[in-house]
Amino acid sequence: MENSFLSNLDEWIKMQKTLLSTIKDMEKSEKDMDRLDLILASRVAFQHMMRTIKAFDQWLQDPMIIKHMPKEMLEDVKRTSWGILEQLLELDVRHTSEARELITKLGKEGKLDPLIWSRPLVDEQQTQNRRGTFTTM
Repeated sequence: MENSFLSNLDEWIKMQKTLLSTIKDMEKSEKDMDRLDLILASRVAFQHMMRTIKAFDQWLQDPMIIKHMPKEMLEDVKRTSWGILEQLLELDVRHTSEARELITKLGKEGKLDPLIWSRPLVDEQQTQNRRGTFTTM
């Protein structure tokens, strides 16, 4: 069982390093990306972040890991994860604010696509669900 556990860790590390290398290579071609490429690249990034965060959360629930992980490693994980959370929240606030301003401007100029703008209330509810209501931790 120990060999299987270590093999799984080795495979995860290898996969993450390969992905990291791929992402760094792709960054070099960012200037050549069109709007669709940028959307797809962002979605891929979010999907991988969600997958990694889920795996990290499971990792921190594994009794073998949490029993043996030194406090310094836990402090690093907490400090880094909170930094990532702060950056994500800043991105969300910045992007949502800019999108709101753009939609307001386009609306005043009569440039909003009426098929998209006049969405039913259900879509508004889905948007609210996406943003969610934040409750205290």
